[in-house]
Amino acid sequence: MQATHHSTPFKKKQFPVILVLDGISSPANIGSFFRLADAFGIEKLLICESTVDLQSNRLKRTARATVKNVDFEEQEDSEAACKQLKEAGYKIVAIEVTSRSIALQKCHFEAEDKIALVLGNERLGVRKEILDLADTILHIDMFGENSSMNVTHAGAIALFEITKRLQPVP
Repeated sequence: MQATHHSTPFKKKQFPVILVLDGISSPANIGSFFRLADAFGIEKLLICESTVDLQSNRLKRTARATVKNVDFEEQEDSEAACKQLKEAGYKIVAIEVTSRSIALQKCHFEAEDKIALVLGNERLGVRKEILDLADTILHIDMFGENSSMNVTHAGAIALFEITKRLQPVP
């Protein structure tokens, strides 16, 4: 029999991860990130360089009720947000294919690290200014003809790998 939301065997955990959305504009993608933030026990969702319409039917359908459960804020400037996070002790980790990116499965984090995971605009990716600021740039190995995937899929894969390596907040 399928478990309901209230009968799963999962224990609630929160991880020291802030998800930084750099110019992501699709209501469906933003809604999916709310859902992922809830599913992976993320500390906060920062929506940068984009206007969010929380009344969007597409966002509400995709997020389900997670907008109520996830701490989030909107920031005008993603670079300034990342600089503030870095000053607060977060490692800036961007997901992007670059000449200096390393494969996600090869990343190394200490269990007590605090991570600001940056995902970029659906067409343009993570801005150069943030890539220059990043402590680590990770990519997801892919084996087909295409060199990119939907940003929410990339976010889900990255959150799965990163939260496996971190200690939850007590």
